[in-house]
Amino acid sequence: MVETLIKKETKENPLLTQMNGKRSVKIFSGRANIPLAKEICDYLNLPLGKINISPFSDGELYVQIEESVRGCDVFVIQPTCTPVNENVMELLIVLDALKRASAEKITVVMPYYGYGRQDRKAAGREPITAKLIADLLSQAGTNRILALDLHATQIMGFFDVIVDHLFATPVLVEHIKSLGLKDIVVVSPDVGGVTRARAFAKKLNDAPIAILDKRRPMDKHNTVEVINIIGEIKGKTCVMVDDMIDTAGTITQGAALLQKEGAKEVLACSTHAVLSGPAKDRIDKSPITTLIVTNSIPVPPERSPKKLKILSVAGLLAEAIKRIHLDDSVSEMFS
Repeated sequence: MVETLIKKETKENPLLTQMNGKRSVKIFSGRANIPLAKEICDYLNLPLGKINISPFSDGELYVQIEESVRGCDVFVIQPTCTPVNENVMELLIVLDALKRASAEKITVVMPYYGYGRQDRKAAGREPITAKLIADLLSQAGTNRILALDLHATQIMGFFDVIVDHLFATPVLVEHIKSLGLKDIVVVSPDVGGVTRARAFAKKLNDAPIAILDKRRPMDKHNTVEVINIIGEIKGKTCVMVDDMIDTAGTITQGAALLQKEGAKEVLACSTHAVLSGPAKDRIDKSPITTLIVTNSIPVPPERSPKKLKILSVAGLLAEAIKRIHLDDSVSEMFS
């Protein structure tokens, strides 16, 4: 199925003009990840929509859609990554502009869903920001959400609009297979990631899995203590799999423990390379030989570890955009 995700549209492009009663498609991007948006447009043989986003002197954002979108099927590409608050607000303003410009249908393509980690109340008087952002996007005018590897699948239920949830697993697995690794064990960095690790392992010829028993202090964020390993990893090539890597505390402590317990090699895979704070130094000093991530979030050079390998999810997102517009199945991409 992966091969179909990287095929570009032919010259007879059904997305450019109305066909079989379908609306024409237009793709716009916020400023969070313009290179990814351009790559998606290249796969679909579509131009990136013209939009003017500029700040006022006090920091407020001015947005103007510079072409007609009346009656169009519009897709807006914007991961809400760093700077998170600015990118969220920018997306909301773009949605309002498109709604007031009479776009017929607006789909938000979110390669990364910021504030997704606060998806429940773990202590008293805490917010559930994953639900708050969902409400804001729905009220701003979106008709559909196309998300990639949400931190928790229940976030789909926070929306009052349809959510298509994509997984970067096919892209990451294809690269792992190309490395020709032997004796692979897929490692989940915590109990909550077991389902993800099991799905990853299944695509790697039903490789065995292991789990890190992770304890996080209740009063501290971005702090973790790894206790022990569940599963056999001695003499094995360990592939740690997670949805995101932020400060890299979990992944590097886990890698150190795996090496200490006899792992032959430790690689790490993640869809979202947040890589904030001490992440770069931690990864460079860790036993991890390669950190494999996607381009869902742009990684500037100052935050990029030497061991970083970035894979593109443009083909995956482009295929989903095409299927949504043509009313084809999105779930078949992963069957």
